[in-house]
Amino acid sequence: METFLAPTVFLLTLLLVLFRPKGLGIGWSAWLGAGLSLALGLIEPGDVLYIAGLVWDATLAFVFLIVISIILDKAGFFEWFALKAIELGKGRGIYLFVSLMLLGAFISAVFANDGSALMLTPIIYSKIKYLNLPKRHILPYIMGAGFISDTASLPLVISNLTNIITAQYFGIDFWRYALYMFFPNLVSVLLSLLVLYVFYRKDLIRSYDPEVLLSSPAHYAIRDRLVFKVGFLLIALLGSTFLLLELLSLKIPVSFVLGLCAFLLALATLKNRVVNLKEVFLFAPWNIVFFSIGMYAVVYSLKRAGYTDSLTGLIHKFLSYGDLTAIMGVGITSALLSALMNNLPTVMTVNISIGEAGLDPKMAEFLALANLVGTNIGPKLTPIGSLATLLWLHVLDKKGIRIGWWYYTKVGFVLTFPVLVGTLFALWLCLRYFT
Repeated sequence: METFLAPTVFLLTLLLVLFRPKGLGIGWSAWLGAGLSLALGLIEPGDVLYIAGLVWDATLAFVFLIVISIILDKAGFFEWFALKAIELGKGRGIYLFVSLMLLGAFISAVFANDGSALMLTPIIYSKIKYLNLPKRHILPYIMGAGFISDTASLPLVISNLTNIITAQYFGIDFWRYALYMFFPNLVSVLLSLLVLYVFYRKDLIRSYDPEVLLSSPAHYAIRDRLVFKVGFLLIALLGSTFLLLELLSLKIPVSFVLGLCAFLLALATLKNRVVNLKEVFLFAPWNIVFFSIGMYAVVYSLKRAGYTDSLTGLIHKFLSYGDLTAIMGVGITSALLSALMNNLPTVMTVNISIGEAGLDPKMAEFLALANLVGTNIGPKLTPIGSLATLLWLHVLDKKGIRIGWWYYTKVGFVLTFPVLVGTLFALWLCLRYFT
């Protein structure tokens, strides 16, 4: 009976999360699924406590990171960067495109993919619209910002919620993770720039008047100079803190470090009172905490019903053909599953399957990283691949830019696979030659 009920509850929960009937929050949807799994005996109360112990740090870390991003956004931090990118374009359309995409990659790396997609995209649109261009000339910049926010979310543990969950599940340290993923992320960013340029080259602006886009110098974008300066200090503080913790072999939760940074930034807002902290904390995605625990509980019911055993068997099959096939197989499988059932359930399911495969620790780590490549890049195949994409589409719709699901999927398939395969190959090179 479990073999029928577990996937049924999972599918029902996924549909509630993705389509949110009557505005039902994703946290409530996931907890309804978890409650139904408990009521049907698919999981036990002890499983929920075990799951909460696995994901609380990752989800709180993500929430604090978004709080930091919201505060900096309201202080003009990201708009300043966008205006600087426009200045660097020097009136050349191709330079503008490259500088904005690299800016998206930087923000995604340091402030998470959601921060890049949801905060940078509206800023880019607000600037580009002043050129009074047809929609087809705006799309390259909008689609590019959304695309690179995910494909460039590999370099650091904090760049994506999937990264935090996976690094903690497999015990991968902050800087070891960064070392392993530096080259694959570099390849991912370069390939993203290449495929975006090739696909949209005919629609890119040839030239533009920087004064029209800028309207005022970059420094006028700064609404709270103290918060702006503290933002730069926090970037340095994050890296040095994680390095020090690893040198001292101290296991302090990531959420504690990010929580401290969010607290320091909140204190900085009190001097000028430009940023409304009440609005910031109301806007913060607290429901992601409940979503992560609830969704993981539903996924765990699949494990108890034996469904993750099939994935574990598939992983062993991939390994029988060699390391390259294993990394490619896990990454592409994760990408396709992400496109079909969202990347968070996918990363959780595949992590469990890798963990149960009884592999050599180094191989388990690299297959976990291949899973991340798949679940970070794969969601670009369809609009339902990630919650951030659905929200991104909603934000654009409010701005008057409607991107249809068919168009998004068509573009997604063309752009995603070259980047996915190239990045997985780069990850295999790291395993083969750099470890």
